[in-house]
Amino acid sequence: MIETSGLTKRFGDFEALSELNISIPTGEITGFLGPNGAGKTTAMRILTCTLSPDCGSANVAGFDVVDQPDEVRKRIGFMPENAPLYPDMTVTELLSFVARIKSVNSDSVAEHVESIITQTGLDSMRGKLVAHLSRGFRQRAALAQALIGDPEILILDEPTSGLDPHQIVEIRELIRKLRGKRTVLLSSHQLDEVARICSKVLIIDKGKLVVEVDPLQVDGTLEDLFLRSTSGGVR
Repeated sequence: MIETSGLTKRFGDFEALSELNISIPTGEITGFLGPNGAGKTTAMRILTCTLSPDCGSANVAGFDVVDQPDEVRKRIGFMPENAPLYPDMTVTELLSFVARIKSVNSDSVAEHVESIITQTGLDSMRGKLVAHLSRGFRQRAALAQALIGDPEILILDEPTSGLDPHQIVEIRELIRKLRGKRTVLLSSHQLDEVARICSKVLIIDKGKLVVEVDPLQVDGTLEDLFLRSTSGGVR
């Protein structure tokens, strides 16, 4: 469902990605880990067609991100870290606006939005302004926004960043329920969260894939493996 081959990106003399090769199967939740500066955000920007690679290729849902970006965009939902949301809209207005942008059939927008609101536990928040939502409900709204249009693939960048333990559990359970329904690429520094919900983990360091593993097969903890496999710190 997501594949890269020799994916390389440079910013001047800095090589953010160096011949990155990854493969993410359909319907699975895959953790995407690495220290700050490892290249995770660069890779996600390429996969979401907001940045072009210098070399190599990336294929999402059967389409090339360079040659067929519009086809890729139709099939992905992206939740960036600190997702931008319109504060002066209610939750329903926001999701309805996104549905129209994503070309959801006009006759189906209201029903589709209600379905997503229920799926993400926003029922009691539908009429509230985004500006008045708690951090946890803002993250739910950001995830709901990514789910609009029923994308085949979700790319989630730090979806539980800044949340308290209760909120982390709530968002984790929402994501866990997507297994088998969506292909999910999840970037997070919460290693215990990744170990609990992901069926595969990719660890990158200095722009290269250094580990690909089933978290249930890790010898020791995922944290130990991460520390052994990466250099740490920003390059």
